[in-house]
Amino acid sequence: MRPAISEDTILAAVTRDFGHVSAVHRVSPGEESLAFGIRVGGEEFIVRANRSPSGFHKDAYCHQQFGSAALPIPEIVLIGETEDLPYCISRRAAGVTLQDLAPAALPGVTAAVAQAMQAIADAPLPETTGFGPFDSRGVGEYTHWRDFLAAVADPHRYDWSRVNALVSSRWCAEHMSKLQDLLSGCPETRRLVHADFGSNNVLTDGVTITGVIDWSEAMFGDPLYDVANIFFWRPWLACMEAQARFLEDHCPDLSHDALALGCYQLRIGLAQVYECAVAKEIPELCWAMKRCDEVAAKLRPRTAK
Repeated sequence: MRPAISEDTILAAVTRDFGHVSAVHRVSPGEESLAFGIRVGGEEFIVRANRSPSGFHKDAYCHQQFGSAALPIPEIVLIGETEDLPYCISRRAAGVTLQDLAPAALPGVTAAVAQAMQAIADAPLPETTGFGPFDSRGVGEYTHWRDFLAAVADPHRYDWSRVNALVSSRWCAEHMSKLQDLLSGCPETRRLVHADFGSNNVLTDGVTITGVIDWSEAMFGDPLYDVANIFFWRPWLACMEAQARFLEDHCPDLSHDALALGCYQLRIGLAQVYECAVAKEIPELCWAMKRCDEVAAKLRPRTAK
């Protein structure tokens, strides 16, 4: 849920900390932060406000550690505070998000999207440790990749009893059992994963990828997890469907990773079900549960005949 704060409050802080704002323009907001564009000294920037600054610091870390011509991550130029909330200022990348791109234009950028995703997977990881979500120092939360995958069933991290009224314990047990059956087949690969890639966090000018933004969910693990995110959300968004089709047509090796790909989709779906149930977002919850059912129905444990 986005924070309730006025633009005037944020602009006062920006003027105080950064300089006179000559123009303000709306941009597509994120799910967790308030965002808008500004012009200062003839340059374009994005301002975001959130309840926690941790994502801003992680964005700054990812720009410094992983940003390149092949992987354009906008620079965070300032992290500050309003009277109530932290905010950040980043350089504005040109273009629109994949989610906002006209459907007819999507086939023209799918190859560039795949190249950006490969650049994420190929990013060097010096002086980093652990698996799963990492902090602004490059320290992952988990000792093993499979620990992160299994954590969706950990009651200390996901209190499923809290949402029993909306998600039955039987439904949870069936899907958790399916996930557990598949974990042993998932590789202990340790590479960079964006973990929310493919829609409103990828910017394009219609030809190239101009920015990969919002690294708050980024982790260390199997880069196939980013592919799984695209496949899980393909019925929901046209941009995800276009990317999934491109990957199916141009990456035949995905068929060899079908069980891991399905396991990751189920993990993504279970986390989404939990978050929607906690937030009581009923239409989204129903869709996510149905999508988990569809994914699970196609999966068979490796021991199955």
